[in-house]
Amino acid sequence: MPDADRFMTQAIALARDNVRKGGRPFGAVLVLDGEVLATGVNGVMETHDPTAHAELVAVRAAAMKRGSATLKGASVYASGHPCPMCLAAMRLAGITDIFYAYSNEDGAPYGLTSAPLYADLRKPFADQQMTFSYLPVRPEGEADIYDFWREMQQG
Repeated sequence: MPDADRFMTQAIALARDNVRKGGRPFGAVLVLDGEVLATGVNGVMETHDPTAHAELVAVRAAAMKRGSATLKGASVYASGHPCPMCLAAMRLAGITDIFYAYSNEDGAPYGLTSAPLYADLRKPFADQQMTFSYLPVRPEGEADIYDFWREMQQG
């Protein structure tokens, strides 16, 4: 079995096992240099954490294991189409190769699709379901937070 098929089969097995335990049908395998660095399953139901998606669980575990927020060169094999949150997190971590077994269209009849969220995010901020407001508060007598950060970085 080719490596890609093996990793995807593992992601699907994680998802299936998660369903058996009462979770959602999502699993992810994060691979670096041909080796599994971390895995994750969707823990939203168990933890009540809306960010506990399989891909994010795997990314967090891999980053902790490596001691770095950068996972450049890693690949993620996900049972389902990554949502925008997971996609953004993987991009921020430097992951460039993402594979998924079930599309948003496959999941739609089961209510397991992030397609409406993707559609909303394509709209200008003013037309999205959320309200975005720039509120430039600068507490009097305190250093600008970005200047403060730079000073702390320089030692």
